Amino acid sequence: MGITWPVLALVLTGALLHASWNALVKSSSDKTLDTALIHVLCSLLALPALLVLGLPPLHVWPYVLASLVIHVGYYFALAGALKHGELGLAYPLMRGTAPLLVAIGSFVFLGEAVRPLGWLGIVMVCAGVLMLGMSAGLLKHRKAVLFALSNAVLIAIYTVVDAQGARLSGHVGQYVALLFVLDGWPFAALVYLQRKGQVWQYARARWPLATFGALASLGSYSIALWAMTVAPVALVAALRETSVLFAVILGAWLLRERWTRWRVIGASTIVCGVVALRLG
Repeated sequence: MGITWPVLALVLTGALLHASWNALVKSSSDKTLDTALIHVLCSLLALPALLVLGLPPLHVWPYVLASLVIHVGYYFALAGALKHGELGLAYPLMRGTAPLLVAIGSFVFLGEAVRPLGWLGIVMVCAGVLMLGMSAGLLKHRKAVLFALSNAVLIAIYTVVDAQGARLSGHVGQYVALLFVLDGWPFAALVYLQRKGQVWQYARARWPLATFGALASLGSYSIALWAMTVAPVALVAALRETSVLFAVILGAWLLRERWTRWRVIGASTIVCGVVALRLG
């Protein structure tokens, strides 16, 4: 089982959507509130789909609940990384080391072996992603690096958990809909308890843009989980991290972040890695 052209095109589209909502968070005045607002809106937007599609079978609910707990940590780490570092630094570090961890996790827990050319693609994507991150200066942004690397571990864990849950559900739409309906609230509740006086004013001013971010987040993860039911988890996870390339482009275009020689080399390496993933 490999990556077909339609799956490749859809996962790349999902990568662009993922980079877009992360760029939106980075552009906000309050990263934590923005992350919470986007995912509450995700919950509201996913509710009609859940009502239409119905609930997934009970045997996959433990996967949903485990993913909810992991995602709370992910959102805090995401907001922290984007608060303390540029999008072009934090995003590559968060996403660049996760595919290798996912490849190991999918082999150990899902029994999926990756062929040599697939491993080459995974390594090239990770290397290119890390080049993009290192071009921003790792030692100057220690807090951002700590948050980002912590998040890489969380990303790898929830990717393996959700991939297995989606496969066992027999209906990826039901799994995704339930996950998103429940997912936004635990993190948002914690943020509300910490920031009561700021939440409603911020939400009223930000909700139109945050709705776009919520739609992008929904679309991105729905595509990724569907792809993991028809292709190897490790290859999809690595391919999804091409979102870093889109993030660096968006960072340079919209946020005026510098486009350096290392970023060009890193971007080129990612493209070569995508080709290897397709062939592998």
